[in-house]
Amino acid sequence: IFDSVVDDVSKQQVDRAMALLLDGVVPAVRWEFPCNSPDEERVFLMQVTPLREGGAVSGFVFATVDITPSHRSREALINTGIALAEAISLDRVYEEVAHQLRRAVPSTGFVIALADDESTEFRITHQQGYAEPTEGSASLARRLTRTWLEALATGQVVRGHTGPGLEITAPLISAEGVLGAITLCAQPIESEQLLEEAERVLSVIAAQTAVAIERAWLVRRVEQKRRLEAIGEVAAGVAHELRNPLFGISSAAQLLRFRAKEDPVVERNVGRILKEVARLNGMVTSLLDFGRPHSAHMEPGDPEAVWDDILEGERARLDGKRLVLRRTRPSAPVRCLIDVGQMGQVLRNLLVNACDAAPEGSELLLHSQLSAVGGWRSRLTNGGPAISPDILPHVFEFFYSTKAGGTGIGLALCQRIMDEHSGSITIESIPEHGTTLTLTLPPTSAT
Repeated sequence: IFDSVVDDVSKQQVDRAMALLLDGVVPAVRWEFPCNSPDEERVFLMQVTPLREGGAVSGFVFATVDITPSHRSREALINTGIALAEAISLDRVYEEVAHQLRRAVPSTGFVIALADDESTEFRITHQQGYAEPTEGSASLARRLTRTWLEALATGQVVRGHTGPGLEITAPLISAEGVLGAITLCAQPIESEQLLEEAERVLSVIAAQTAVAIERAWLVRRVEQKRRLEAIGEVAAGVAHELRNPLFGISSAAQLLRFRAKEDPVVERNVGRILKEVARLNGMVTSLLDFGRPHSAHMEPGDPEAVWDDILEGERARLDGKRLVLRRTRPSAPVRCLIDVGQMGQVLRNLLVNACDAAPEGSELLLHSQLSAVGGWRSRLTNGGPAISPDILPHVFEFFYSTKAGGTGIGLALCQRIMDEHSGSITIESIPEHGTTLTLTLPPTSAT
């Protein structure tokens, strides 16, 4: 043994191991050591155990095992944890996951898919070198959906095959509700031991990825909240400065109308002034509502009951355009922490927008249900013209409006209220299918 060991440190290690075994301090000693070759650096595990005759140690057994794959996997997991701990944006998360997967498991590509709240549809959020040119994301998602559902249902890694390749799928599950899966298209792995090692690595990287995605979502929400708060402070200041001049203009116009009521030209122009003052006053009120929102008074409640009140109060609006409301309620009662007044403000705004966009005599679809985590999910769809893809990303921006006479404050205020409720509001618009606004609220226990 000593003749084959070339460096003094390794000789000291062997000597120390034999001393410990002779003293009976430990039953075996093992350690890792590198062994460089012309082609690559490999890592071996050395294990020394004693041979005994009677009660005395008469010799030693030295065994070495090539643990290079396990060593690389462990190193990759450490690097992945460090890299993902620093990632605070989704793009960075996906970039780091791709980089570490290539290092950890020999593969030709991978795909990350996240499930919606209903856990029945998956959306591919990132994909690298996976699908063949003829296989788009939609067909790939359809093919892998069953595997993803199995991985989520069992919480275990699932093996599969596609042509000559091997597919390994690990579930994405976080404590805060991230649900999805990572599927890796691995190169052929002949050893069962190496295959199990690859599965363990993918499983750990999937868990780290789920946590990183959750953190990126949280960071984005915090940034959005801070941006809205800053906008709100500016809006409140502008509204305060506008209110007094508008009151003065309105008073002067009314006095002018009183003194010149015999002149139809003056009367007509004064009417225009007062009409514009009323419009600006409405905008000032909206600015103040956005800039200085009332403190939310959260209590357990059923958001469906809020919908009941809003729909009853806006019945005349629906009847005025001969709109038919098709409504689906959740299969079981929903309990969420809500401020009834603020939630009513959101629902009324959404209903008014839907009515304005819907063609006369058409249908509005209101579908509410329990989400996968026990919260509330409500979708309101109108059959009006689709919103342009160029406009859609901006609909929640402050002062952005496509409606004639719109202030661009309503949806921004709705988003702020939903954020304060730890919920979300999203929009999608598809030609021939209309526009859908979706609201989600967490269950009472998750807030």
